[in-house]
Amino acid sequence: MEPKQFQLGDIVQMKKPHPCGTNEMEIIRMGMDIRIKCVFCKHSILLPRAKFEKSLKKVLRSTAGEQKTEGAPEA
Repeated sequence: MEPKQFQLGDIVQMKKPHPCGTNEMEIIRMGMDIRIKCVFCKHSILLPRAKFEKSLKKVLRSTAGEQKTEGAPEA
């Protein structure tokens, strides 16, 4: 099984829902620990990376395609 790819700013789906009822979270800090923020109630949670990777179901929206290259003219 390949490791899941995620980065700062991604919206991810967790296996268990937050107490507010949604299971969509935004990654707002990455390192040894990962801080995620509930997209519905804006509550943030700090998890160890291993626990986060274990409870991550899938990446819903990635910021990889949204980043623009610097100096590129806009159309």
